[in-house]
Amino acid sequence: MTPLIAVAHGSRDPRSAQVVAAAVSALRERRPDLDVRLCFLDLTAPSVDQVIDAVAAEGHDSVVVVPMLLGAAFHARVDLPALLDAARRRHPRLEVRQADVLGHDPRLLDAVRDRIVEAGGSTGESGLGVVLAAVGSSDPAANDRTRRLADALLAGTRWSGAVTCFATSAEPTVQQAIAHLHAAGASRIVIAPWFLAPGLLTDRLSRAAESCAGDITYSATIGPHARLLDVMLDRYADTRTESRTCTVLSA
Repeated sequence: MTPLIAVAHGSRDPRSAQVVAAAVSALRERRPDLDVRLCFLDLTAPSVDQVIDAVAAEGHDSVVVVPMLLGAAFHARVDLPALLDAARRRHPRLEVRQADVLGHDPRLLDAVRDRIVEAGGSTGESGLGVVLAAVGSSDPAANDRTRRLADALLAGTRWSGAVTCFATSAEPTVQQAIAHLHAAGASRIVIAPWFLAPGLLTDRLSRAAESCAGDITYSATIGPHARLLDVMLDRYADTRTESRTCTVLSA
């Protein structure tokens, strides 16, 4: 079967790689029939080049690369495609296909809600305000799309409000988001990371939130949640199906 190569961002913080590796390990447990490998774009080994070279050396003729990225920003649109183009030149007999990013899939919002509940925030708690903490982008349109996730996260709950904040590049900051929610009547705040894994940016957000008065709870990152595995497997299956279709049409 065509191997699935999961590509994560990479971080100087070892917790990030540990949580991503746990997610990939859970994926292997879910699908023991599937050859699943993990690599990183930067800062963490193994690299994309190393894993693709190993797959080619083992004699595989195709591979599907699934970016473990929540947005279609520079890494997904430029960095990773460039690495894959170079791999195709090194291994002309290996078909390398890039799947879509995880993106703003509603199932990942389900995972974030579950993490909030695990942290003690009931979906029926009317005094709860949720800050969806994201990384931020240099692309204003991308930030606008991420801001809208808060409304989708709020749907179906009794929370007093939900606001997206950004760790970098954009507003509102976490302090501004907390102030907005308190003004809207929230008596308790949950910071919910729109991150797959913890790292330097989630720590920065936590430190900034600590400067605000009030009862603040921190939920876990998405991590090895079952809904993340669902999305990754669907991205793989969709791309593999497209590859087979293209092969039949060109025959």
